[in-house]
Amino acid sequence: MIKKIIFLCLFLQIVTVKAQTQVTSFTTEGLTNPLGIDNPKPHFSWQLVSRQRNTMQLAYEIKVAESETGFNKNVLWTTGKVVSGESLHIPYGGKSLESGKRYYWQVRVWDNKGKTTTWSSTSYWQMGLLKEDDWVAQWISPGYEEDSERASPLLRKEFIVGKKVKSATAYITAHGLYEAQINGKKVGDKYFTPGWTSYKKRLQYQVYDVSNMFKTGNNAIAVMLGNGWYRGYFSFGNTKNIYGTDISLLFQLNITYTDGSTETISSDGSWKSSTGAVRSSNIYAGETIDARLEKTGWAMPGFNDQDWTGVIKQSFPKNTLIGTYNEPVTKHEKFIPKKIFTTPKGEQILDFGQNLVGWVTVKVKGTAGQKVTLSHAEVLDKDGNFYTENLRSAKAQDTYILKGGEQEIFEPHFTWHGFRYVKIEGYPGELKPEDFEACALYSDMEKTGNFTTSNELINQLQHNIEWGLKGNFIDVPTDCPQRDERLGWTGDAQVFFRTASFLRGTNNFFVKWLKDLEADQFPDGSVTHVVPNVLADFERGSTGWGDAATIIPWDMYVAYGDKRILETQYQSMKGWVNYMKSQSKNNLWNQGRHFGDWLFYNVQDDLFGDSAITNKYLIAQCFYAHSVQLLINTAEVLGKTNDITEYKALLQEIKDAFLNEYTTANGGNVSDTQTSYVLALHFDMLPENLRQQAADRLAANIRRYNTHLTTGFLGTPYLCHVLSRFNYTDLAYELLLQKTYPSWLYPVTQGATTIWERWDGIKPDGSFENADMNSFNHYAYGAIGDWMYRIVGGLDVEGDGAGYKKISINPHIGGDFSHVSADYKTPYGKLSSHWKINGHILNLKTEIPSNTTALIHIPATSLEGITESGKPLSAIKEIEIVSLKDSNIVVKVGSGTYDFSVPYPGKK
Repeated sequence: MIKKIIFLCLFLQIVTVKAQTQVTSFTTEGLTNPLGIDNPKPHFSWQLVSRQRNTMQLAYEIKVAESETGFNKNVLWTTGKVVSGESLHIPYGGKSLESGKRYYWQVRVWDNKGKTTTWSSTSYWQMGLLKEDDWVAQWISPGYEEDSERASPLLRKEFIVGKKVKSATAYITAHGLYEAQINGKKVGDKYFTPGWTSYKKRLQYQVYDVSNMFKTGNNAIAVMLGNGWYRGYFSFGNTKNIYGTDISLLFQLNITYTDGSTETISSDGSWKSSTGAVRSSNIYAGETIDARLEKTGWAMPGFNDQDWTGVIKQSFPKNTLIGTYNEPVTKHEKFIPKKIFTTPKGEQILDFGQNLVGWVTVKVKGTAGQKVTLSHAEVLDKDGNFYTENLRSAKAQDTYILKGGEQEIFEPHFTWHGFRYVKIEGYPGELKPEDFEACALYSDMEKTGNFTTSNELINQLQHNIEWGLKGNFIDVPTDCPQRDERLGWTGDAQVFFRTASFLRGTNNFFVKWLKDLEADQFPDGSVTHVVPNVLADFERGSTGWGDAATIIPWDMYVAYGDKRILETQYQSMKGWVNYMKSQSKNNLWNQGRHFGDWLFYNVQDDLFGDSAITNKYLIAQCFYAHSVQLLINTAEVLGKTNDITEYKALLQEIKDAFLNEYTTANGGNVSDTQTSYVLALHFDMLPENLRQQAADRLAANIRRYNTHLTTGFLGTPYLCHVLSRFNYTDLAYELLLQKTYPSWLYPVTQGATTIWERWDGIKPDGSFENADMNSFNHYAYGAIGDWMYRIVGGLDVEGDGAGYKKISINPHIGGDFSHVSADYKTPYGKLSSHWKINGHILNLKTEIPSNTTALIHIPATSLEGITESGKPLSAIKEIEIVSLKDSNIVVKVGSGTYDFSVPYPGKK
């Protein structure tokens, strides 16, 4: 009996603990235990987890210490108890932080259930080098004379460790790309470091904890450099030396020993330089590795480098050095060939089954001097042959020259390719799947979204959208990953951002990129077409592209709730708006060079005028108004009252000018295209009394094209949103499910595994669109993902609840779906909306994260028959019935899981 009582008590104790609120998911500057923070007042965030419904935070307390055991005494800073529900982006407010020092923090919260959590587990962050004179390292370049191929330099330094190491931190950057080793082991798991920024103004350095990489006695630091974005062949015309002709290293190792003493090993004139196996390396061309020239053991202590040359000390600036916050490029999914075959032309081909971005690791055994070449392609032509014409001048080829003897393993270092198919030439022996492994590389952002349906074609579309992101988020948001481009096109990035924010944790990724946008922005406020900018000075100022300066910061604030992005980008946003104003006459922006609705539906030999050409200046006027509206929104959040007044007046003048110039007396647009109506409606260019008739015109236009879209890059992201807003959700579903060209599913029916640049990259007869612009991995049209999450799944921010502090769940039931599941990791925790039709019952299951509230829209006209977790909805006191509108019952709930059953009349 006593044992039963003890067991029962323990069980009740466990249940009670699990039911209590817990604090989890601690981040500093949006990162878990980061190194190299150079913000003097870093921000802290956390999440609450509770099995109890309606759990909210009422207060919090943070404390910071200088050691992991220093929380009971020697606390550096504490907030004290702060009465607040905020759990995101809380700034440090203590004394000045020191360069290179590690700090520890904990938090506890008070919830609305009368409970106080225990102090959380300990998290930490480590500061970067905060002042220029913290850098004792010197810039160094190889001392030998380079040949025309510019082989990758090898730089090395040996040193002695005579005492036990307590901690060691390496700070590394380069002009070019770098791979560092200590005692023959790679430092970190990052690739293509230091990443791509506007190098003249902003050069990132990376910070590594290398405490466990040393041994007593001799040690070696070894660094290989690659040309990369800095000086390799890059951009249009295959130019080189965009940022400089040098290739250089800055390396600093700060060691603290257990006896309290310190030592710094850094790049200086004592280092040695040479070349090795990597004979050439460029992003577009690929890499050539000659294993016969490998310097065996060069990264290990004791290597004989007497024949190596010295290095040249350089006086490059250090005041442009910045810490790295965006997630690094790392290795991810790996694939073995699904098929090995010979084409009609006799080419030996590997098919990996997925269009991916990265490289292939090869195992090979042969004789010295044998050359194995790997060429990369996205598709085969209609005859089944290897097709690379759409790569333009990009060679996209890796060449490996064997040293002979035992099995050798090759993979590139400083290049990547976009491919599904690989052509193998010169391989000794039979091609076997186990000897080839494709590895995907992309920025290591947390996966935050998941979307599945009962329709497998839509699931494949979602897969393609995700892989479009993966392949094009390699440190910057690129347009395409395979041809001689791979640039950070601003228009592509802004149309896709909302979708990207559902799929991955993109906050730090885009914070970095927007700082480069501002760095490259011209004094007149115009925004360059690509960021970082590597094009001519006149390549700037296009509508829909420059608006990335306003659209992305605002959408980031909505998605992540961090007001700092609005504060830091406000002058950039204002600069872009004022540029448009300066280019306008009588409030009309009707001049300049614009891309327009890029790659809209176009008919060759268009005798009947079916091409969907939208007036570029109409588009410019719409985006001008939209950017002004976003600037007003931002000014309201930041409390800039004078700007609010000024730009509200300007906005009305812009809309009045639009009506006078582009709208007929009967409410039509001068461009009778889907994009013209979509932009006019989405950006509220029309007065209320003209909006529904414009939506009707849009619907009629879609029907004229036999329920096909005709929009390009700028119209497509908003098309289905506008249809849903104006009661044409059923038509939006028809567009989504359309299988013939032009449509989202047409590429899926053609076997696509990523999003295409063009609606008909491969035509129904198997031929290709113009090879000069025909990428098969181009995420822009994947912007439909935003509508799928927000409208089909129903997940959205409610009102002013930025960061999903306030949530809306409003799924629009439709299409041929019997079930849809949408899950999203908000900054507060997991948010879910799963709906399923079972006969005449609609089941809606939701999960709301702690410390948030949600309005749930239940598709019903009466409370009769609606249950939640088996109980009548009307009888559940913790669920507030807010309203009945638009055939929806709106209820307000707190955190927790909910399971609604709703009488459903069936599909129309």
